[in-house]
Amino acid sequence: MIDVLYFAWLRERIGAPKERVETNAETVADLVTELAAKSDAHALAFSDMKSVRVAVDQELTDLDASLKDAREVAFFPPMTGG
Repeated sequence: MIDVLYFAWLRERIGAPKERVETNAETVADLVTELAAKSDAHALAFSDMKSVRVAVDQELTDLDASLKDAREVAFFPPMTGG
């Protein structure tokens, strides 16, 4: 089991701030594929991964990151600073 967190417009599209999923995904990319297949809302949220950032156990990473021993994956839009 892994906790998946959604922020900003991802949360709005999916309709939930988080969910707990059972997965055999080995990488973040594998998890995205599984999540996108769950519903039309998930598919829409993950339709443009260029607009999505990811953190595994609160560390920024990329789609090739391993999920071995991961407890949490967070998806969020790019942040801007000022």
